[in-house]
Amino acid sequence: MTPQKTTTSQRRGRPGYDREALLEVCVAEFIKHGYHATSIGILAEALGVSKSAIYHHVDSKEQLLEMAVERALGALEGTITEAEAQAGTSLDRVEWLLEHSVHLLVTERPYVTLLLRLRGNTEVELAAMARRRAATKRIEALVRTAQQDGLIRPDLGAKATTRLMLGMVNSIVDWYQLDGTADVDELVHNVRTIAMDGFRARP
Repeated sequence: MTPQKTTTSQRRGRPGYDREALLEVCVAEFIKHGYHATSIGILAEALGVSKSAIYHHVDSKEQLLEMAVERALGALEGTITEAEAQAGTSLDRVEWLLEHSVHLLVTERPYVTLLLRLRGNTEVELAAMARRRAATKRIEALVRTAQQDGLIRPDLGAKATTRLMLGMVNSIVDWYQLDGTADVDELVHNVRTIAMDGFRARP
């Protein structure tokens, strides 16, 4: 009887996580199982705590999602704002944004991955997707300005160019491994070179 009481007491106590550490584990479970398939029970098991211990930190699973996408979107929106304020040419601003977007994705990879997998099935998801579309429009405006300045080819549509560029950056979540064998600066160089100069070798 005594061991059972000890176990129950341990599971009912407050988790050994701060809010950020708890969110990190929960986001990993959302990615692993899918947000909608991940129950509070699954999260509690992954954390090694009781369900009620999770509610010590947040009110609901939806709040966890909201916190996660805010981390990704807040970082993205901040990066765009910084890019818009950069000195130099309009193309310099596009290039700056491209480079820092890669760094952002690597740094906030789990949160960006979750954001990219949202399908708009809840109000939180719909709001996040609307913010993501608005961010894309701001990036498109930077590309369009560089095009109008004669610094990006005029035969390429600004909308398509923006989404192809972002698609290349976003694809990093599916294959890049930050395990000590890959160099982030090399990754940034490769993305920038392909986007700005293409694949073709120059004489």
